[in-house]
Amino acid sequence: MISPKMRRHMTLYPKLPVQVVCLLGFSFITGCSGQPELASDFAAENYPILPAKFAEQGVARSLVTSEAFIGDDAFFISYESEDGLVFAGGNWSNRIDIAAVEGNTDGTYRGPHILPLDFQQRERWSEVPESPIRPRLLTSERWDRFRDDLFSSILPHTEKIGVVMHFDNDDYFLYFNEVDRFEARLLPDKPQDYSVGESISFAEFIRLGLPQLEVFLKQEGISDRRIVFDTGDAGAYSLPFLYVDLDLPIAVFVRYAPARRESAPASSQMQMAQSVGHVAQSHLGGLIVRPVSSVFRLFFVVTDAATETVRPTWLVTLESEPIGEVTDSAPMDIDVWEQQLDSITGRPASKWTIEYLIDGEEYFTRLIDAFTSAQKSILIRTYIFDNDDVAESIGRLLRRRAEEGVEVKILLDGLGTIVATGAAHESMPEDYVAPDSVRRFLEEGSNIDVRQGKNPWLISGDHVKTTIIDNETVFTGGMNIGREYRYVWHDMMMEAHGPVVDIIHQEFRDAWSHAGPLGDVGYFFHKMRPNHNYAQDIGYPIRALFTKPGNAEIFRTQQAAIRNAKQHIYIQNAYFTDDAMLYELAKARRRGVDVRVIMPLVGNHGPVNRSNVLAVNAMLENGIRVYLYPGMSHIKAAIFDGWACLGSANWDKLSFRTKKELNLATSHAPAVNELLDRVFKADIEKSVEILEPFPERWTDQLVEVVADYLL
Repeated sequence: MISPKMRRHMTLYPKLPVQVVCLLGFSFITGCSGQPELASDFAAENYPILPAKFAEQGVARSLVTSEAFIGDDAFFISYESEDGLVFAGGNWSNRIDIAAVEGNTDGTYRGPHILPLDFQQRERWSEVPESPIRPRLLTSERWDRFRDDLFSSILPHTEKIGVVMHFDNDDYFLYFNEVDRFEARLLPDKPQDYSVGESISFAEFIRLGLPQLEVFLKQEGISDRRIVFDTGDAGAYSLPFLYVDLDLPIAVFVRYAPARRESAPASSQMQMAQSVGHVAQSHLGGLIVRPVSSVFRLFFVVTDAATETVRPTWLVTLESEPIGEVTDSAPMDIDVWEQQLDSITGRPASKWTIEYLIDGEEYFTRLIDAFTSAQKSILIRTYIFDNDDVAESIGRLLRRRAEEGVEVKILLDGLGTIVATGAAHESMPEDYVAPDSVRRFLEEGSNIDVRQGKNPWLISGDHVKTTIIDNETVFTGGMNIGREYRYVWHDMMMEAHGPVVDIIHQEFRDAWSHAGPLGDVGYFFHKMRPNHNYAQDIGYPIRALFTKPGNAEIFRTQQAAIRNAKQHIYIQNAYFTDDAMLYELAKARRRGVDVRVIMPLVGNHGPVNRSNVLAVNAMLENGIRVYLYPGMSHIKAAIFDGWACLGSANWDKLSFRTKKELNLATSHAPAVNELLDRVFKADIEKSVEILEPFPERWTDQLVEVVADYLL
C-alpha cells in the first residue's frame, strides 16, 4: 500500500513517498536471507511528503548524488543539498549479512534493508576504501520513469478500486485517480470513495519488478550491474538513495537522519495519577450514579466465588477413572445441539455472514478501509485504546472523520486503557512520544465523543471489542487498538454483516448509556426505547453470546458443548485459570474425546503464565494434548465437534463470570471448517507439542488465586 500524493505526476511532490520507494526496491530482488534492518523510528506522521504533516520542518530540496563508494564495512556518499555539498556515510556490515545473502537459494526476500546515514560533514572523507565498489549513479528522472512503468503494470485500472501494500510500520494505498494517473497515499488517507481490492505481497512485487528493471536498464543503454538511484525523496525520515546490486541481488535504501523530537515522553507518575483518579471515580462518583449495578456486581462476584469454593470440580476426583484411547465416534448431532442452545440462551439463533480476519495485517487494513469509507457513523467499544504510534495514527484518522461529519463514539474500559498505556512494547519506535492521556488526545479539539466505563471493585470491566460502521458492518473478536495487535501478536477478528449487527449495535448503545453521566438511570431509560433494525436480512444461523454480571452465558454454553462433544474439542486461548472448565475438559478426554489446546509460548501476564503452568500440567495428566504457539497468541476460539465459539472471552473466571464479554458461535459448516483450517490446523503445525510437565514452584498455587480473580 502506498501513500500520499506522489508526483512528478503530482506537481507539488515530485517523488515517491519514503516507503513507496522502499517497496519498489523489493521488486528488484529475487531473494535475500537474513533479517531486515528496519528503521525503528518510522511512523506515518513523520513523512514530510504528506501535506500538513511536518509543516514545521518544511520540505527539503531533493538530494542529488555526486559520488558513491562501497567498501568492505562502510559506505560513503556525497550529495548536493540546499546548503551545499555534504559528505556522508555509515556502516553496513553490522546490519546486512552479505554471506547469508550470497548463500540464499530459497528465492525469498526478507528485506527491506535500510541503512542510516551515521555521519554528515562538510569536509571530504579523510579515508575511503582502497578498491571500493563504484556504482553507476542514476538520476531521479530515471527513477520516476521506472517507478511509473512498474506501477502501471501492477495496479488494476478498475474504477474506484486500489491495492494495499504493507511496508514495515506503514500501509499504503495505491490507485489510479480519475484522470488515470497513479497516486499513492498512506492507507488512513485513502480517498473515501475508493475501496481496497486486494493486497500485494513483497514476493509478488519482487517477481514482477526484477525483470522490469532489467528491461528498463537495457532500454536506457545501461549495462552496469550496480547502480544508485536518486529517488527524490526529501526531508526527515526520507530515503533519498537506493543502491541495487543485480548480481547478488540486493537492494539497500539510505535513510536521511530525522529531526529529534523535543517533547518529553509520558511519565509513569501521570499514568499512576490517572489510575488512582479512575479508581476513585469508579468507587465514589460511580457508586452514586450506578448504585444498583455496582452492588449487584459485588453480590454476584461474592456468591459466585463462594459457589466455586464448595463445588466439587477438583481434578483429583477423576484420578480413579482411566484415560482411554481417543474414540472414532460420530460427532454430536448439530440440530439437537442448536435446539439445546435455544433453551440455554433463551432465544433462537440470529443470522449474519462472517469473514475471519487473522492477524493485524488483515484486520487493521480492513478496519482502516472501513473508517475511511464510513458515511454516517463509527461506534467503537474496546477494552484498550493504547497510546502508541499505531493507536495514535488511528486516533488521528478518527478525529479527521469526525471533522468531516461522521458520528464517532468511542467507549473505553477505563482501567484497561489506563493500565495498558503505562507500558510500551519493545517494538515501539525509539523516538515516539506518547500522549499522556488517550481520552484527552481523542477529545481535545475534535468532534469525537469518548466515554470511559467504570470499574467498581476493580474486577469488573468491559472486555468487549466491537466496531460498528454505518450500522451495517461490525468488527468483533479479540483485538484492541494498539501496536501489539497490529504488528506483534497472533490474533483474530471477524467482520460481520446481517441482522446480528443490530444486536451488537443495541449492546453498544446500552453500554454507552450506562457509561454516561446518568449511569443506571440513563441505562434504564435507554432500555425503554424500542430497538431499531438497520442491517440486511442475510446470512446463516449464528449466535451472539455474552458474559454480563449475573449471566455467565459464554461459560454455560461452552460447558454444555464440552459435555455434548463426542469426537473432538480444539481450543486456543492464552489464559486458562478456570478450574471448572479444566475439570470438564478432563472428563471429556477420559470418555474418549480428542481434546487439544493451543497456548502461547510467551504470555503477556507473568502471574497468568505461572497459573498456566499448573493448567498445562493438569491437562497433560488427564491426557489432553497441549501445543505451545511460538510467541504470543491472543486468539480466543474453540471448536466442539461441528460448533465454533470465538470472540473476546478468555478461559478464566473473569471472562466467564465477571467481565462483560462477547463471543460469536455458529455450526454453519463452511464457517467452522474455515476456522479449523486457517487457525487450528495452521497453528498446530507451527506449534510444539508439550510431552512432559513443566517444573512447578511452591508459589504457583498462590499465584493461581490471584490470576483467578484479579487478572
